[in-house]
Amino acid sequence: MAKNVVPEAKDALNRFKMEAANEVGVNLKQGYNGDLTSKQAGSIGGQMVKKMIESYENSMK
Repeated sequence: MAKNVVPEAKDALNRFKMEAANEVGVNLKQGYNGDLTSKQAGSIGGQMVKKMIESYENSMK
């Protein structure tokens, strides 16, 4: 399991993950989500990256 560089950010990262999952139509549960397909997990990760890039681009304006 990856270690968070800023432990206090764990809750914010979990909220961000849940928000991204909701946006791509994947129903995440609190805790273990090992029953997700690779496609679902990839969709969540891709959405998170997309939102991070958009945020960075907006901060440069």
